[in-house]
Amino acid sequence: MLDGFKRSDIKTSGARIVTLTGGSGPPLLLMHGNPFTHLSWIHVAPVLAKQFTVVCTDLRGYGDSEKPPGGEDHSGYSFRAMAQDQVEVMASLGHETFFAAGHDRGARVLHRMCLDHPDKVLRAAILDIIPQHHLYNNISQQWATFSWHWFFNIQPAPLPEKMMGADPDWFIEKKLAKTKQGLSFFHPQALEEYKRCFRNPDTIHAICEDYRAAASVDLAMDAVDVVAGRKIECPALILWGASGGVGRNRDPDPGQIWQRYAGNIVAAKALPCGHYLTDEAPAETTAALLEFFAAQR
Repeated sequence: MLDGFKRSDIKTSGARIVTLTGGSGPPLLLMHGNPFTHLSWIHVAPVLAKQFTVVCTDLRGYGDSEKPPGGEDHSGYSFRAMAQDQVEVMASLGHETFFAAGHDRGARVLHRMCLDHPDKVLRAAILDIIPQHHLYNNISQQWATFSWHWFFNIQPAPLPEKMMGADPDWFIEKKLAKTKQGLSFFHPQALEEYKRCFRNPDTIHAICEDYRAAASVDLAMDAVDVVAGRKIECPALILWGASGGVGRNRDPDPGQIWQRYAGNIVAAKALPCGHYLTDEAPAETTAALLEFFAAQR
């Protein structure tokens, strides 16, 4: 579905990662969120590929990438482990340094990547998240209600796995249809791929392990970094949907919150959409990414 992109499987030290590459120019890594695959960039990647060598991956546990065990402490699905996969994928393609953008869970992987591998990421675009360290330390009734799956997914296995797996198509449609437009802005073929992957019980388990890690080992890593004053060092772009859970009725706004976690924010702004920036506002998202990454070509 990504015309002109070449698909390959790249084996890292921790997992086999589905990888698609296309275009030419400086390397740009794109990382998706939950419960998606590389196809969440279907409206954006082809345009970016006119100026960049674009690399789209399925994060470990998602799509058709490998689903290794999480381990007793769930660290197999920590953002550190996921970030390591992506750095190794880029290295295997010959890219020791690169630009990167991430949405949702992919943005959290990128946050950790910038901290663990500051020499690798030249510029980072973070789409529609608040750092989990801030969220877990500032739980509100509004956020807990809207983002209920954060607390559902972390319940001990196999409770959430069995409940989601009982009717995976219904569950994924219910989760994604958060706006008046329902599912209409998702590419039909991409949506079918998300459903296909989510029907795999191993995918559902991996997603739960991702959230379990975020609430445990990831949160512990974040606390250490905050105490040490470590921040994202490279130039950062912070984007969010004005009508989504990140942007709606939040005080302070996401840009202000991110100042505690990123030391060189080039721009922070809301786009006219909800959570799914690349699907709901693909033109505006692509334009913002092009402007940001082209500034350092």
